[in-house]
Amino acid sequence: MDGRIDPPSSAHALTPEALRRKAEDEIAFVALTGRDLIGCVFCKREPDCLCIGKLAVAPSSQRKGAGRLLLAAAEEMARELKLPALRLQTRIELSENHARFSAWGFVETDRSAHPGFTRPTSIEMRKRL
Repeated sequence: MDGRIDPPSSAHALTPEALRRKAEDEIAFVALTGRDLIGCVFCKREPDCLCIGKLAVAPSSQRKGAGRLLLAAAEEMARELKLPALRLQTRIELSENHARFSAWGFVETDRSAHPGFTRPTSIEMRKRL
């Protein structure tokens, strides 16, 4: 996403310590090929949904189903928690993500701006379960 989105991704602030704390505070799933980490998703319970906070798949593993499997794990967790929806945010500039999430059943519900921006920078999407 570097060079494509503004402001830059908050993923740059995820140090090993920050990731450890995030894994303790949230629900995390990983995708592996053998012993190699190829993707992960972090989820957080909210009153009316399970929020997908970070979803990442290694570039060499994209378009091979890992992202869909990670979202399926989040969806299963939401059902176990008796939550009626998944929620996520994606950047305005990442139109291919909008199309992919739409194909997976997500619909746009809102647009928002990061602090200091007067234009929308993120799209919120939800999937009813």
